[in-house]
Amino acid sequence: MKILLTGATGYIGKRLISVLISEGHDIYCVVRDRNRFKFSTFKKKGIYVVECDFLNYDSLSAIPDDIDIAYYLVHSMSASISDFEQMEKKSALNFKKRIEMTKVRQVIYLSGIINTKKLSRHLSSRKAVEEALHSEAYALTTLRAGIILGSGSASFEIIRDLVEKLPLMIAPRWLHTKSQPIGITNVVEFLSKIKLDEFTFNKSFDIGGPEVLSYKEMLERFAKIRKLKRWIFVLPIMTPKLSSYWLYFITSTNYKLAINLVHSMKVEIIGVKNDLHERLGIHLYSFDEAVNMAFDTIKQQDVLSSWTDALSRKNLTPGISSLIQVPTYGCFIDTRSNSIKNVNRSIDKIWSIGGTTGWYYANWIWKLRGGLDRLFGGVGLSRGRKNQHELEIGDALDFWRVVYANKKENRLLLYAEMRIPGEAWLEYKIKNRRLYQTATFRPRGIWGRFYWICALPFHSIIFSGMLKKISS
Repeated sequence: MKILLTGATGYIGKRLISVLISEGHDIYCVVRDRNRFKFSTFKKKGIYVVECDFLNYDSLSAIPDDIDIAYYLVHSMSASISDFEQMEKKSALNFKKRIEMTKVRQVIYLSGIINTKKLSRHLSSRKAVEEALHSEAYALTTLRAGIILGSGSASFEIIRDLVEKLPLMIAPRWLHTKSQPIGITNVVEFLSKIKLDEFTFNKSFDIGGPEVLSYKEMLERFAKIRKLKRWIFVLPIMTPKLSSYWLYFITSTNYKLAINLVHSMKVEIIGVKNDLHERLGIHLYSFDEAVNMAFDTIKQQDVLSSWTDALSRKNLTPGISSLIQVPTYGCFIDTRSNSIKNVNRSIDKIWSIGGTTGWYYANWIWKLRGGLDRLFGGVGLSRGRKNQHELEIGDALDFWRVVYANKKENRLLLYAEMRIPGEAWLEYKIKNRRLYQTATFRPRGIWGRFYWICALPFHSIIFSGMLKKISS
């Protein structure tokens, strides 16, 4: 079959591709920036990239007409606090208008459980998208999932951060809210097995794991799995805004996502029972099983996708491709070089930079800079990296984003997602057994220039030290 997959570089999309490819289908992966799509990750034929932006209807002409199934996995919750609802609805309407002109028989949409009269803005938006996707031209199948647990998922990483960082938690009252978590493996199974199943046409199904748990119970169960003693006390007077700050400063989530998540976590999301998993032959994994499977994946350094894959700065909206050519005009540039003894060893060091490895020199200054970034609403260093030894275009790397990574060319280029009055790039390149390290800063106004002058003494210490460590 010919399958159109939107959100192909997202958390769910990347994992679904592997399953669909193993089944022998031709997959047309819709992405906003083709440079973010890594073909080598899948190493299979039958994958085609379609570059378009759902907020720009004219770009959707790139979608082929002869497709059988389309997956709609586009979400914008982490993009903005104020306007993600409008963005999601406009994207859905543009998608529907274009897809009605194709031969598609079924559209499959992954939404959230909404069986309650009191919906968060996030779940209200998902419901509005579902309504917008309904059409007489094709059959719509909607899967409504609870919170998703898996290596790299936002829910899993938030729970992990809370449990592993805090022996004692003074938590907001929404920790008593009940939910029905589901493992990522089960989500992908549901998505793959309902293809052209006429029983599911023009229907919606709630999908969740076999247990209903409060967020507090999830934290306690997680702590038990990790063999950690934790004490959790709920403070009923904590407001949604305070809750958002609590979540933001303790976990790796960004503030936009934190505030949207807090509003969602106040609402119970328990699915309406159905027998879809039995009809499809799916075994539902328990909370403990889903968590253990996630850690198995992490131990094997095989995390295929992460919530951090979502871009956090508006500068990245046009696509990573626009940032590969580093500017020079009006920029401050710090270039240093050093001869290297072993090219392969230096490349390995470059490709392992950040995360648990750190930045090779004056890590306390990097941590201080990360802390200041979090204080002013930035991403800080808490995102780390999803694989400690491999990097791909689009990966998050602490408060940087990988915009180019090519070992054959011995070149790594990073773009800053930290809060700064301007734009910054950091590049490593090896040529003729010499390592070149270039920091480029394009200031925005007088504050940008003042920032560079203040940072210059620290740059001299940090960058010279890093260069010596990496080239040794």
